Amino acid sequence: MLDSVKIARRQSEIRQALAELVGKDKPTEDETRSMSDMDQEYRTNETRYRAALTAEDQERREAGADLETRSDREWSDLVGRFELRQVAFALDEGRALNGATKEIVEELRNAGGYQGIPVPFAALETRAGETVAADVPNPKTIRPIIDRIFPGSVAERLGVQRINITSGELAFPVATAGAIFGWQTNELANVGAASEYQTAERILNPDHTGGAQMVISRKALKQAGEGLEAAIRRDLNAVLGTEFDRVVINGSGAAGEPLGFIPGAATYGITETAVGATATWAAFRAEVVAFMQANAITSASQVNLGFDPAIWAALDDALISGTAVSEWDRLTKHVGTPAISNVIPGETAIMTANVQGIASGYLGLYGGVDLIRDPYTKAGSGALVLTGLVTADFTVPRGLQTRILTGIGEP
Repeated sequence: MLDSVKIARRQSEIRQALAELVGKDKPTEDETRSMSDMDQEYRTNETRYRAALTAEDQERREAGADLETRSDREWSDLVGRFELRQVAFALDEGRALNGATKEIVEELRNAGGYQGIPVPFAALETRAGETVAADVPNPKTIRPIIDRIFPGSVAERLGVQRINITSGELAFPVATAGAIFGWQTNELANVGAASEYQTAERILNPDHTGGAQMVISRKALKQAGEGLEAAIRRDLNAVLGTEFDRVVINGSGAAGEPLGFIPGAATYGITETAVGATATWAAFRAEVVAFMQANAITSASQVNLGFDPAIWAALDDALISGTAVSEWDRLTKHVGTPAISNVIPGETAIMTANVQGIASGYLGLYGGVDLIRDPYTKAGSGALVLTGLVTADFTVPRGLQTRILTGIGEP
């Protein structure tokens, strides 16, 4: 216990004792002497109390700093001990949750909106020490929680930012009109007509919900043990990451899907250019120049580029006459290594730029994964059917930051 706390308690005891003695009309000599002694002790303690507070000031500051960061650390530690295996057995056998898994589930459930057992996105990451197949990349943490679903994806390479939203809508006001500069035509003339500062909102809505489903056989439940947790996490991680990548690029905006870059080009105000020629650095350079002329970038290295594998093959195969330098070499020299993915349609390329710290697109993920058990579909075989529900939306804040090229690779 701190000395200042001990002294404060003693001062309270002295005041209580003095209150009893002062109330007597004729105190005895012992009581009078006791009042004098306690009064002297009280004054001495006041000096000691101030000195103790001064001495303990640094200790209090360090304790306060620790309290300010303890919450985040404790949550991260809890997520690190989260066992998806417990969730599977709870849904299959009704087994009670315990430990860190129980604490996290109760915390997420308090926020509401879950029919099954809630699972935080961070719990789906591949943890250190687990066996990863040779063709599966090790996830790396780029941003908190939501980025761990699909690190290194084409959406990330194109500058798309993931945002975790608890509930409600998230609006991004984008300036569309503002100040206009003008010169005085004479000493008393106005410098120009005033222009209204206008904005348009890009909104993320919880209107799009999808689900990742899997069947876990009774044999797997009995045989896999702790390895089942790693397998479920990898499967959910892969399927969610792949689908989020697809809707960011090709989401139709219909049938429950968010509206992606390519189908939403007209809606988002994205410029589409029909190249109609073989893949060359010159075709991409023209779009880089267009970015520069729109004051979006000042260097080709600020551009993020993505296309399908066939375009990469065409660029790498096209050698400049009389040299061993390919069009791919020229492209990567100026732009860097593009994102190559079959998520992007054939003969199509996407170019984006992060301007003034604003991402080319925003993918909003609502809450965590709502894991629900279906006890009926596979009841005859004793298998466990799991559905992981997620709610997400995508929007492009400024079409000026993105350009789409079509017809690349045609003869």
